[in-house]
Amino acid sequence: MFSKILAGSTFALSLGKAFAGVQFAGINIAGFDFGCGTDGTCTVSSVVAPLSSQGGPDGAGQMAHFNTADGFNMFRLPVAWQYLVNNNLGGTLDDANLANYDALVQACLTTGAYCIIDIHNYARWNGQIIGQGGPSDDDFASLWSQIATKYAEESNVVMGIMNEPHDVPDIITWSQSVQAAVTAIRKAGATIQYCLLPGNDYTSAQTFVSSGSAAALANVTNLDGSTTNLIFDVHKYLDSDGSGTHADCTSNQIDDSFSPLATYLRTSNRQAILSETGGGSDDSSCLTGISSSLPHFPLQLLHCADDFTKLDVCQALAYLDTNSDVYLGYVGWAAGSFASSYVLSLTPTGSASAGWVDQPLVSQCFAAQFNGTNTTSTPAPATSSFAALPSSSLELIPSSSTFVAVSSSLAAASILSTAASSSSSTFVFPTSSPAFPSGIFPSGVTPPGIFPTGTGFPFPTGSTGALIPTGTSHHHHHSHHSDFHPITFKTKRASLPSNLAA
Repeated sequence: MFSKILAGSTFALSLGKAFAGVQFAGINIAGFDFGCGTDGTCTVSSVVAPLSSQGGPDGAGQMAHFNTADGFNMFRLPVAWQYLVNNNLGGTLDDANLANYDALVQACLTTGAYCIIDIHNYARWNGQIIGQGGPSDDDFASLWSQIATKYAEESNVVMGIMNEPHDVPDIITWSQSVQAAVTAIRKAGATIQYCLLPGNDYTSAQTFVSSGSAAALANVTNLDGSTTNLIFDVHKYLDSDGSGTHADCTSNQIDDSFSPLATYLRTSNRQAILSETGGGSDDSSCLTGISSSLPHFPLQLLHCADDFTKLDVCQALAYLDTNSDVYLGYVGWAAGSFASSYVLSLTPTGSASAGWVDQPLVSQCFAAQFNGTNTTSTPAPATSSFAALPSSSLELIPSSSTFVAVSSSLAAASILSTAASSSSSTFVFPTSSPAFPSGIFPSGVTPPGIFPTGTGFPFPTGSTGALIPTGTSHHHHHSHHSDFHPITFKTKRASLPSNLAA
């Protein structure tokens, strides 16, 4: 896009784009799944209930905080199948264990959020695959019939059929097991709740179509033959092998995963939800797109995914927001009973009494993206749209110059668009902002963006259109809207004040 700008041309660019974002965003509140391995073996005694009333961390307080402070309206509550039935395959739900887990569900519902009941067993019971040598479809249906009966009147309960099936030999047979669960849920009276349908290969967004999962699960229906509220359930992590076991992010997965899946969903008139994703809670590669292995990665723009490549979680979530016709939402992994030392911990520090403090990945990506602000700590100014440096302060600079981000995150509507015209420039992203001299910007305006370290912008003298979006952001329930009004100015040779340099 930017390489086509010619000397002397007149143009106006606006990075602000009004769009309705995803309906749901939130965090996994883990703990009732502790002790579960990927072979579906779950040690009930290893459960660490994320409830202070049961001797664990304050998951209820975390959800209340996430809801009120961050606007999150969906929480996923993983639980071991073995825990719910107290190791009795095919048996009734254990009264005591169900009461313990239900306390977490009720704490979630109290916030007004949607609450995903996630059976965290990898399509298995103690190493054996459901419907393919292990538990029968009837066993699986019995579990879900009992859960659905309990929550049939709770429209905000979401039925997360199964966490991360993998190495399932026959995907068609698996889809029949999923159908058995959905049929049981609907027959139990839970007729309107969302049901999340998981595919093979750990329900990877990248292989959801190629593995045959999408085609097989597309045949799963409600009792009346419709697919209303039957949502494809996908996961995707951004580390090198997609496992979610490394802190660093090496790909935003837009080209490899989210875009191809969006195309399929749109063509097939279906929707998906990203119920697990994440990265290191404060890893720079997940927050800014600068990988430790790529120290001079080029500038990336959050709403220009076709033009740039970015590594971070913010970029991935922004893509889902701009494709909210097919993506319902995103849920980060994970808080609850995870300690802050866990590689992907999103557990806030603090307490309900002392106050909670979000992990950087939550505040800068999940919350900022969902709320339409995408700033590091505070929303963009509510009274200004665009501010431009005075023409006397602008100067042509060489492509080798270094730029500094005023914000430690690349806010979608907070990037100096013209900086991107120089693909060979080096960009760095500090955690603090340089001070600006008085008089550079209109009163009350503190614009985030990309600024040069000492001279000006990479446009020929006489060209027009360099913009610094400062944003007018409005957050509505389940939607995000930003209004931007570009102004243009003419570049000329001059010097920026020295204290613009970082």
